[in-house]
Amino acid sequence: MNRIMEDTSGSDSANAVKDILAKARDEVAKVIIGQQKVVDYSLIAIFTGNHILLEGVPGIAKTLLVRTLAKVLGSGFSRIQFTPDLMPSDITGTNVFNLQEGQFHLVKGPIFTSFLLADEINRAPAKTQSALLQAMQERLVTIDGVTHELPANFTVFATQNPIEYEGTYPLPEAQKDRFLLRVEMDYPSEEDEKQLAVQSLGRETPENILESDAVQSVLTSEGIARVQEALDTITLKEELVSYVVELVRASRNTDCIQVGAGPRATKALLLSSRAFAAIEGRDYVTPDDIRLMAYPVLSHRIILRPEYEIEGMTIGEAVNRLIESVAVPR
Repeated sequence: MNRIMEDTSGSDSANAVKDILAKARDEVAKVIIGQQKVVDYSLIAIFTGNHILLEGVPGIAKTLLVRTLAKVLGSGFSRIQFTPDLMPSDITGTNVFNLQEGQFHLVKGPIFTSFLLADEINRAPAKTQSALLQAMQERLVTIDGVTHELPANFTVFATQNPIEYEGTYPLPEAQKDRFLLRVEMDYPSEEDEKQLAVQSLGRETPENILESDAVQSVLTSEGIARVQEALDTITLKEELVSYVVELVRASRNTDCIQVGAGPRATKALLLSSRAFAAIEGRDYVTPDDIRLMAYPVLSHRIILRPEYEIEGMTIGEAVNRLIESVAVPR
């Protein structure tokens, strides 16, 4: 499979990316029933070298999704259950003194992996949440003054429960801005839930399928880097770059938005739109790609004015108003 990404350029690279993404989606679909949008957005975060914030109630396969992606993409996986008593060293690791050898040895924390599931990240205090900031931005971890490198494809999948806020700590704006996308993971459809129910009565449960040979790896961790490079061949016209800049800047001047998105949102919208085009099997970006990616990119980066919130306006309505206020390039 890795040969697919060798000696390709231009449209050949775009076709190779299309092939890889299609096969990854097919393998993930063997385990994850439905949730295609969430799967696609997760692949976008991985292949753009970024992180993703998943919001959804318990029991809708968030952990299973990340475990499946790790297997399909040949990457390591770790999970951290965030709790109010979790300390930064519980994430990063610590140096432990060995009495026999008379020296300290590093005991690495769960952050030393490729795909990290930060479960209910808002249940830990800000000090612990901030332990992820350096890792998310620089893929480095500093322990007792010594800096350690993380894998090049280190990706954080953070989860939040959108209906339970008691005993939680809101994520700092600086940390939310480091997530490429915020994705709402909803309940499965009636048909998908029925299929899950039938599978749970036998041995072909999603968990058993994942542990079997039915799910194959389509890449190695090194192959992810080659796909990321190949995404650079996706055409993004100059007028569409200007359109993205206008959209983000308009968020700072829209009447219902108190705090607009910063320059990092511009980069996020460009990267995610290009990756979305690749997932759709195209080697060029369209305005529709940008409009579709605007909500997951901007929804966690803007703050509504209180008076509009009181009137019942949602973030989604604000983003739609923002999109409609900027002319689409022809």
